[in-house]
Amino acid sequence: MSKGKQLREAMANGLVVAPFVYDGFTAKIARRHGAKAIYMSGFGTAAQLGMPDVGLTSFAEMVDNLRYVAGAVDVPVIADADTGYGNPVNARRTVREYEEAGAAALHLEDQVFPKKCGFFAGKQVVPKEEHVYKIQAALDARQDPEFVIIARTDALAPNGWPDAIDRCLAYHKAGADLVFVDGIRTLEDLDIYQRELVGQGVACLYNGGLEPTARVAARGFRVMITGSAHRLSYAAFRHALLEIKSTGGTGQPRNADQFRAITDLLGLPEVYELERRYASAASGPGRSEGS
Repeated sequence: MSKGKQLREAMANGLVVAPFVYDGFTAKIARRHGAKAIYMSGFGTAAQLGMPDVGLTSFAEMVDNLRYVAGAVDVPVIADADTGYGNPVNARRTVREYEEAGAAALHLEDQVFPKKCGFFAGKQVVPKEEHVYKIQAALDARQDPEFVIIARTDALAPNGWPDAIDRCLAYHKAGADLVFVDGIRTLEDLDIYQRELVGQGVACLYNGGLEPTARVAARGFRVMITGSAHRLSYAAFRHALLEIKSTGGTGQPRNADQFRAITDLLGLPEVYELERRYASAASGPGRSEGS
C-alpha cells in the first residue's frame, strides 16, 4: 500500500495527528512514541540549517531533508512544500520530487515568494486564480493518484476571513484533497474555520496548539500538525548549556540507559546483527584462501 493511500485510510478513520519533525532523528523519536504520521516542518528544516523560515531554504535542501525523514520511518510523511518554488510548472516538478523522496502528502501555500513562516508578520499572498492554477498543476503531476495535495492559504493575516474562506472554497473546487488556513491564533478563529469550511463539507488541516486532540477531532478536522520538535530541542539544549555556564557542570549526568535508548532507536542492534551474519558467511565453507 502506498503511503498516500495509508494516509487517506487513516483520515477516513478519524483525526490524523502528525507531530512536527525536522530530521531523521526526530522522525524516529516520533514514530517510536506512537505517531501514525509525521509532519516535516519547513520552519524546522530551515532552523536545522541555521536560518529563519523566510524562503531562504532551497527546493533541493527541502527535498534532501525529506528523503532523510521519510527514509527513517514507516508511516506517512506530510511535507511542507512552501510555494512550490515557482510557478505552476515548478509546482509540477515539486510534486514529482516530493513523491520520489517518499512523501505521502505536501502542502502548497499561496504566499508571494519569498514566503514567510505562517506566524510571521509581513506576509503577502498571490491572486487566488494564480494559486488555483498551481493546485491544478500539482494534481496533474502526481504519479500516485493517492498522493495527497493540500492547498494552504496565508490570506487570513493580511486580508481577513472573507478572503481566506473564498480562497479555500476555490482551492477545494479545483480538486485539492485538503485545505489549510494557517495563522489560527484564537479560539474564535478556530470556530470560524470549523463553521465556514469544515461545516460546509471541506476536508481541512489544522496547525494545532489551541485545543487538545480530542476536541480537534470532534470539530471534524482530518489532520492536525502539532508539537514543535525544534522548540523542545532548543529548550532542552539551552538548559544544558546554561547549567554548564552557571555551575561548571557537564550539562547533564552521563546516563548509560539513555545513551543505549538512543543507539537502539538509531538501529545499532540491527547493524551488529548484520555484521554477525556477514562475518559468519565470510568465514564459512567455500571461503577461498587469501580472501
